[in-house]
Amino acid sequence: MTLELSNQFIFIGALLTLLCVVSSIVSRKLGAPILLVFLVLGMLAGEDGPGGIQFNDYGLAFLLGNLALAIIILDGGLGTRREAFRVSLNPALSLATLGVVVTAGITGLAAHLILNLPITESLLIGAIVGSTDAAAVFGLLRSAGLQLKERTGATLEIESGTNDPMAIFLTVTLVQILALQDAPTGGGIIWVLIKQMGLGLLLGFLGGRGFCLFLQRIELPASLYPLCVLAGGLGIFGLTSLLNGSGFLAIYVLGVIVGNASLPFSKDIHRFHDGIAWLSQIGMFLMLGLLITPSHIPAIIAPALGIAVVLIFIARPVAVALALLPFHFPAREQVFISWCGLRGAVPIILALYPSLSGLESTELVFELVFFVVLVSLVVQGWSIAPMARWLKVEVPSQNTDPRHFQVALPAELDKVLHIYEVIAACRANKSLLTELPLTEGTQIAGVIRDGVARKRSNTLRLETGDHVMILASDDSPSMGSLFSPKEEIDLTRQAVTSFYGEFTISPNSTLGDLGTFYGLDIGDLSPDDTLGQFLFRQFHGRPVVGDAAMLGHVQLVIRATDGNRITTVGLKLPRPTPE
Repeated sequence: MTLELSNQFIFIGALLTLLCVVSSIVSRKLGAPILLVFLVLGMLAGEDGPGGIQFNDYGLAFLLGNLALAIIILDGGLGTRREAFRVSLNPALSLATLGVVVTAGITGLAAHLILNLPITESLLIGAIVGSTDAAAVFGLLRSAGLQLKERTGATLEIESGTNDPMAIFLTVTLVQILALQDAPTGGGIIWVLIKQMGLGLLLGFLGGRGFCLFLQRIELPASLYPLCVLAGGLGIFGLTSLLNGSGFLAIYVLGVIVGNASLPFSKDIHRFHDGIAWLSQIGMFLMLGLLITPSHIPAIIAPALGIAVVLIFIARPVAVALALLPFHFPAREQVFISWCGLRGAVPIILALYPSLSGLESTELVFELVFFVVLVSLVVQGWSIAPMARWLKVEVPSQNTDPRHFQVALPAELDKVLHIYEVIAACRANKSLLTELPLTEGTQIAGVIRDGVARKRSNTLRLETGDHVMILASDDSPSMGSLFSPKEEIDLTRQAVTSFYGEFTISPNSTLGDLGTFYGLDIGDLSPDDTLGQFLFRQFHGRPVVGDAAMLGHVQLVIRATDGNRITTVGLKLPRPTPE
């Protein structure tokens, strides 16, 4: 490669990345899934598009795709809160195993009937598209700005971070059968699966714990902590893969452990990995767009569309219903989880396995899978936000917290310094410093006015342009509402009232007292039972914020929880019918 050609690659790569970043603004306004935009830009830059770039190196695409996907899954693990596993671990694992097998089986059968291919090749297509994609799910849920019910959102994120091992296992097994014409025994298949999952969990856990201890005991420049986590995660990913374990599962587990640990410069670690994950998504989808030849697509549109319809509207819903059957998920949440079975980079990367193994008809498989992914991103990705609102699985934020600066203090202090700007339309403007309500564990560290730190005094009154420094024990102090525009606060309150109801009730209130006060018919329910006990039973011991149940003619909505304990309940009265 000449120096001039190298410079051309650098320029074109930077230009495409910049176009992707800028296009994210347009896609947000249009409501289009951002990953679809990246994919289309890659196709436009490819051999059939205006860019005319020829790229058909499947081996390089497989290497870079796996690397990018590992980084994205690491970032997903870092962003998964420990509390999410309380309500969603078992359902998510059921979806990641049984759900993938059922989806692959139904989709493979459909491919067999539509394409008239041998059953093994058809099942290979089903296995390749059988898992949801972490890049698609993490990226689209966050870019859509959705705040889902904890049970729904956590299930989707944990499922997408843990279901790749099953899809890879099924794909590799079927490729082996087709390449060697020798089916492994049932015991051998089970052993390989247990080994992959077991090594992934074990090395991910040990690696996560080890890196936490390492980072807590060494002193590095602040900028090196995020790089250390990235290198450690990729090292565990590579080691686990070399030992024939699931590297994707290992790096996700490591990310969860590191993301929930108290580490120096943890905010910098999260911010860095969020940026590098976006860069990985851009690079991966651009590359996959370059890899496809759009002129070959028309010939397979009809069969690929049929397979996509079966996958989206039959296979995924059936798999979700069977996998979540023991967990009593509300019907609305099951429908939304079914709709969020997004396919993205993982199926396209898995579609490279047959080619790398020397099988025939690999181009057909790759193009079919690519078009199925395209349909999934267009149909499901474009409609996630409207579907969440229609099914009422989106929960309104109960607090407003404007954008502000955060400074992470040493981990042993367990404090974060927040710096808010006083704007003209906020409640804090013109208030005395001593009048600001302080929550437990929160204190005002000082005020910066015209670039000068002002001493705290009982007579100091805040003015527009001041910056207030608040020391808090958590990452999102409720004092943020003091610095938000009043119009935004009013809109938030209206949304909260509309969702949770006009009244707030203690979960310790008895059903009998509630029935007497509101004239409710509690039927066969015990009047001595508390409201908390009633709702706890209604949701099978796993209540989350946003869960709602009818009691007589009123609706009860869980407004706050502490673990499995309900702490606050909202009550919605029926709307009067117009005369």
